[in-house]
Amino acid sequence: MDIKSKIEDLQCFLTVIDSGSFSSAAIALDMQVAKVSRNVARLESALAVTLFNRTTRRIELTAEGRDFARCVRDSLNLLAQGEEELMARQGEPRGRLRIDAVSPFLFHQIVPHISAFNQRYPEIELSLISNENIIDLIEKKTDVAIRVGQLSDSNLHAKKLGNSRLRIVASPEYLAKCGVPQQCNELHGHQIIGFADNPKLNNWYLKDGSSIAPTMLASNGETVRQLALSGNGLALLSHFMIREDLAQGRLIEVLPEQVQSPNPREEVHAVYYKHSAISSRISAFLAFFAERIEL
Repeated sequence: MDIKSKIEDLQCFLTVIDSGSFSSAAIALDMQVAKVSRNVARLESALAVTLFNRTTRRIELTAEGRDFARCVRDSLNLLAQGEEELMARQGEPRGRLRIDAVSPFLFHQIVPHISAFNQRYPEIELSLISNENIIDLIEKKTDVAIRVGQLSDSNLHAKKLGNSRLRIVASPEYLAKCGVPQQCNELHGHQIIGFADNPKLNNWYLKDGSSIAPTMLASNGETVRQLALSGNGLALLSHFMIREDLAQGRLIEVLPEQVQSPNPREEVHAVYYKHSAISSRISAFLAFFAERIEL
């Protein structure tokens, strides 16, 4: 079989797509912009096709470029899996493992166990990435994503890690100053900390069916937690991120029986692509953390 494309050129091609520009790709690949450009040009020449439409302000994939990119991703993934399976036969899982999760899950459930994980699997190189929104695993070159909430992706493998109950909490200082609500309708007289970028997270799933309008917004759960700890109001947060705060009395739960459970925000899954043969390092990660996370 005569393959005209070089692996380095293909990797440059995909990195330009994923990063959005030749200069960003050069930074990601730690090479000069001119070399990235030459590699892509060499690929286009070898294939006798234009992969990108280039202007002074942006680049855009051609129709041929889009079709070819799908094939390249699948092929390079398959090649990487083959190499990995061979390495796995030689001993311990090894290689880079890129994990994506919302920042509170990383801070409170993953980071505390990294030292133990590194001791157990010294040949695995972890990359921990925080994204507050759902990402495309292939586009972001991510092996495993931890997703909090109900899944909707049918093309993903999913390992359910458990459920984490939602709790309405506030600091002792705030409750001493503003009072402890005894019924759901009393919440409307309180300061409410909510989420700025994902309105679905402002659904408190109250049993009486009422809705809550935040009076203060933050972009991620960890900021919401910090605002609550600092006495800025009531917040609805997952137990996995506040269990220590509750145990130490830094936060107090209110109306514990008024939040519906189960509800779509309680589920926690680890996801990865179905068409990828699960690697030894992904298996190691899932098994290790499934025994340690506390939801």
